[in-house]
Amino acid sequence: MNDIRIIEICAGTIESAIAANRGGAHRIELCSALSEGGLTPSEAMIHYSCRNLKLKVFVLIRPRTGDFNYTRAEFDIMKADILTAKKNGAHGIVTGMLNTDGTVDTCRMKDLIEMAAPMQVTFHRAFDMVRNPYEALEAIIELGCHRILTSGQANKAMEGAEIIKQLIEKATGRIIIMPGSGINAGNILQLAEATGASEFHLSASRSISGRMSYKKTGVYMAGKGLDEFATVQTDRLMVEEIVKLCSAKAN
Repeated sequence: MNDIRIIEICAGTIESAIAANRGGAHRIELCSALSEGGLTPSEAMIHYSCRNLKLKVFVLIRPRTGDFNYTRAEFDIMKADILTAKKNGAHGIVTGMLNTDGTVDTCRMKDLIEMAAPMQVTFHRAFDMVRNPYEALEAIIELGCHRILTSGQANKAMEGAEIIKQLIEKATGRIIIMPGSGINAGNILQLAEATGASEFHLSASRSISGRMSYKKTGVYMAGKGLDEFATVQTDRLMVEEIVKLCSAKAN
């Protein structure tokens, strides 16, 4: 097993980003609408994070939910969002585009990568929707991306551990393969042992009660049956536990 060096927290709110920073995470993937799989955060959120947090800030570039084949207008929005991230001092972006046949959209990804430079580029879990992960791996390496975020084409990274291991072996150090999805303090060392990965992506989150003393009932903003007075946030103590656990193992 390689030494575990990097813990990246998927931060869907500014409070989650702050908690990740305080907990000792090395990097965040800054996004919004995490319950929808993550969307591009606001410029204000990017600006605040880059100016006030000590860790590296990678910004998710994803204009909508659903698949990863985008229209011309959506592509234009993605390019503008990359310029916004760069202007505000982000260290990297996290994005991905696919063709309708399940291959990597290398033509338009090339444009995004060139526009993002010198920021690093992570190809996100659009990778888990490609037709052939090993062909996609070579295409993404050729593009010049710095890492791939993947669950091994499974719902959870532990379920896709064998594919993640194979990807790391086939990458031969040419790109970082970063497991993500369902990773926590209870399985991260097992996943590291099974795959040889050295960077890990997780949310370290829990449901946190809101601050309202008056709670209006019968009105739903997010869908009937959901708790309107709680949010899912990164927990600083959970981040600390994971960072310490991995540091101790590495040493």
